[in-house]
Amino acid sequence: MSKQNLPNTKNALQEQLSIKAQIQALKDELLIVEHETSVFEASLRAILIDMIIEEQELCDLYRRMQKAKKQKRQEQKKRGKNYKEPVGLKTIPKQKITTTESKEIEKEKKRLYREAMLHVHPDKFSMQEDKIDLASEITSQLIQIYKSGSLKDLQLYHTHIFSGNALDQTSEVNFSNSNASLEDAYLKQEKEKLERELAFAKNRQTYRVLKDYENPMLFAEELKAYYTDRLFKLRKRTRKLRV
Repeated sequence: MSKQNLPNTKNALQEQLSIKAQIQALKDELLIVEHETSVFEASLRAILIDMIIEEQELCDLYRRMQKAKKQKRQEQKKRGKNYKEPVGLKTIPKQKITTTESKEIEKEKKRLYREAMLHVHPDKFSMQEDKIDLASEITSQLIQIYKSGSLKDLQLYHTHIFSGNALDQTSEVNFSNSNASLEDAYLKQEKEKLERELAFAKNRQTYRVLKDYENPMLFAEELKAYYTDRLFKLRKRTRKLRV
């Protein structure tokens, strides 16, 4: 019986080795695609950095404005028809640079802020829906710390972001090497996961541009047009709070 089972065992081992080789090939290809995309996106952000940051700041301001309006409506409903509308919404004034802050401190804050913003900007996670909302929350917190926090506060949050903990939502897969069937299931699951990740990575707009455009850097002009229109609308929507 044991001799009859040997071919099956050998075939199973070969199949596992084949899947492992495919997994490694997928990892290598994914690494190349992500690296090429990252380099290209970094070049685009270097051109559009001011527009990108202003857009995120205005988006955050608009979200807070909408939240304030919603809270106001809820309070009106609670108080009934006799509720008198307040004189105006209480807004949070923009933090101004005090005379005690040196130019070097402000320069360092700006550097840390830009680095962190580009690292966690929601646009980077357009193909990872589970991270878009989290990235938006992180950038919102980053904006608040930059505007009203100290240099130390910003340094700590900058470190937190670049440590990887801020966006870490992964969970470890429990797996027992003593069970061949579990190993097969794990390897197949890992291969399918990598195939999905590679498909998402190749479907990113920036990667498609990089591969399809004769001159990919012309895409920066398209993005400028997009952000110009986007900023015009956001400035108009938030002008009352920015006065």
